[in-house]
Amino acid sequence: MHCVILNQWRLVTEMIVVDRLSKSFKTRKGTQQVLREVSFTAPDGEVFGLLGPNGAGKTTTLRCIATLIRPDSGTVSVGGLDVGRESRAVRDGIGFLTGDMKLTGQLSSRQMLRFFGELNHMEKREVGQRIGSLSEKLDMEDFLDKPIALLSSGMVQKTSIAVSLIHNPHTIIFDEPTSNLDVLSSKVVVDFLRASRNEGKCVILSTHMLSEAERLCDRIGIMHQGRLLCCAHRDELLEQYHCANLEDLFFNLVRGGEETACSGMH
Repeated sequence: MHCVILNQWRLVTEMIVVDRLSKSFKTRKGTQQVLREVSFTAPDGEVFGLLGPNGAGKTTTLRCIATLIRPDSGTVSVGGLDVGRESRAVRDGIGFLTGDMKLTGQLSSRQMLRFFGELNHMEKREVGQRIGSLSEKLDMEDFLDKPIALLSSGMVQKTSIAVSLIHNPHTIIFDEPTSNLDVLSSKVVVDFLRASRNEGKCVILSTHMLSEAERLCDRIGIMHQGRLLCCAHRDELLEQYHCANLEDLFFNLVRGGEETACSGMH
């Protein structure tokens, strides 16, 4: 397992290591390059935010990490496990929330969580304890036993989050976790992710909410057109590019390219 030294004092384990990841897809018009040698690390005990406009390659990157897509080239390791060679072991240790998860039907949130707990080979007692813990932390008690088909989009999103975390994974990979959530529910999810980070877990997420990323993320990576334009701790990036906030950094990088990001850069 790799390690890096931050600020010359703190030793941090690199839980997720992405090295020169490239991926293309065939389309009607030919071949579209989606990822172009993307490299970054996401250590334990931090929240890594992957930011970028639609089509930047964020979701493809997360799906490569979660073993759902094989890259054309490059490597990914999660906790020292190679995603290509040890995909089953990687999947056992991660919780992945994707926008493709569409829960519906007459099962209640509790029944759905029990079902996915059994899929993860959890004992019934463990599943019950985990449901109680997640429902409290995600503020789900009021709708836990209602049919999912009758829930609001925000309640369904909370259920989807709980489903992805039922097996208590060490690595949390979330693609737009606060979509469909109101302000209060978004805060519940953000507080949960912050608590997971404080427990020493590795959290990586993509989000369009720059204010949310500024409050939550320790490390930031900004993608555009399949390339990673920058990647470092949030405060280091703001200082390096002479930007007052993450929004200024994001728009200057995406609109003007790295060379022209933020007036005043050396």
